[in-house]
Formats: sequence, structure tokens, C-alpha cells
Amino acid sequence: MSDALDKLLELLDLEQIEQNIFRGRSPDERVQRVFGGQVAGQALVAAGRTVPEDRPVHSLHAYFIRPGDPAVPLVYTVDRVRDGRSFTTRRVTAVQHGKAIFTLSASFHHPEPGLEHAMPMPSVPAPEELRTDAERIAEALGQPLPASFTDSPIDLRSVGPLSMEVDKDPSLYTGRHLVWLRVKERLPDDPLLHVCLMTYASDLTLLPTVLMQHGVGWLDWSGVSLDHAMWFHRPFRADQWLLYAQESPVAAGGRGLARGEVFTAEGELVVSVVQEGLVRLNSARRD
Repeated sequence: MSDALDKLLELLDLEQIEQNIFRGRSPDERVQRVFGGQVAGQALVAAGRTVPEDRPVHSLHAYFIRPGDPAVPLVYTVDRVRDGRSFTTRRVTAVQHGKAIFTLSASFHHPEPGLEHAMPMPSVPAPEELRTDAERIAEALGQPLPASFTDSPIDLRSVGPLSMEVDKDPSLYTGRHLVWLRVKERLPDDPLLHVCLMTYASDLTLLPTVLMQHGVGWLDWSGVSLDHAMWFHRPFRADQWLLYAQESPVAAGGRGLARGEVFTAEGELVVSVVQEGLVRLNSARRD
């Protein structure tokens, strides 16, 4: 196992310090704030640790309340809201400096037989036919990328243009942001780990979908995730290719909404995601 993947798995392996209380950390104290996908993934780990293994998570709803401090451990408290015959509900609060920075409600359900249907996967090239986003970004910049990009344990391969390419030519964007992703190495057979890694990865490319709708590049804005919701429809593996089909139906009031569907390589819809984020253009872009 690579050092980068080992560090990511360590990040999601919370320390239990008391019943219903867990402690997590951040990987890099040099960043300004804690990555939202990290907090959501860790919170889901904390919730899942209090639920029987035969009840997988089927949904989560989260709010990012305050920026996280990467230099301080995150304490997760789990409220066991309900343990029913079919459903289990947990509420998790992430605390730093004595204040809540994040809340998550998650519901777990023992699968039952019932109706089934799903929208089809978009027709896209196979991931093996595409270059990695890291390779394309390095080529566009004309210089090597930092190791934090090239050594990432998550492989991202955009089907269409990158945000930096849309910034130069907005006509390149077709209205959907399609990205193949997977963890690069084989993972343990732990369903909770796979959904937590997808929760982590779901925050990597979703909010930029709002920017691409307007041809806005990374240097032209500032913003944060405000809330995040996910529905897990079927089992999947995060170490196998998943297509993340994203779009932004609306932006207004300084906020942008993005949503996505996650498909297996075989075309099965396994996860749905919705996120709203704060999007502020810098003064040069507004002018």
C-alpha cells in the first residue's frame, strides 16, 4: 500500500476516546481550513462505528457551520437518535475550540426487496482511454505539479474540459461535468470504508461544476461548501472505477447548487449527491 493511501486510511480511522465520542485529525497543518470531504467522511465513520454491520448507511445530510482548524484535533460526538427494527438514525457533531463546526445526520437501513429502477449512465469514453487530471493540469501549466497532486491516492480523470480550460474558452463546457474516479489501490472489504471514501471524494469536484457553468477559473473566486447530502442506493467499491456525473441547476444569491450521480463502470447508479456552496467572485472578475 502506498504511503499516500495509508495516510488517507489513517485519517478515516478515528480514535474512540469514550462511548459515542471519537477523535480525528487533519493531514496537513499548512492549509487554511480543513477539507470538507474529510470532515464529512470522518463524521460518517463515527456514526457507522455505532451501528450494526448489517445496516449500511443509505443517506446523510450535513451542514458546514464553521471553518475547521487543521492544527487542532476534531472531536466527534455521536447522538444515537433511534434504533428501530428497520432503520437506525445517528446525529454527529464535530467540535473544535469548544464550538460545533459541522453536523451530520445519517440514516442506516437493513436492505429489503422492493421496486427498482434507475436513470442510465451517460455515454462516455472508458477511463483507460483518458489521461489523469494531474497530467493534463501539469501540461496546461507547463510545469510539474506538487507531490500532493501527483501522489494522491484518488485517481481523477475528467471526460470533458478542466475548469482551467473552460476559464479560457467557456464554449467548451457542455453543461455536465463528468469525472471518472477511483482509489488507486485495492482496499479492504469493509463497506463502511468504501462509502466513507466516496463521501470524501464527492467534495473534490462538485462545487467547481457551478463555476464551469459561467466559465470561472479557480483564481477568480473564493467560497466554501455550505451543506452536503448523499444517498447510497446500492453497494459499490471505491477502488473500482466510478463515473461522477455532475451538473449545476441553479446559482443565485451568492450561492450555487450542484448535484451528481455516481455510476459503476457497468452503468449501475449507486450514489446521488447534492451540495450547495458559497461562491464569491473576486473584484477583478466582478468588474
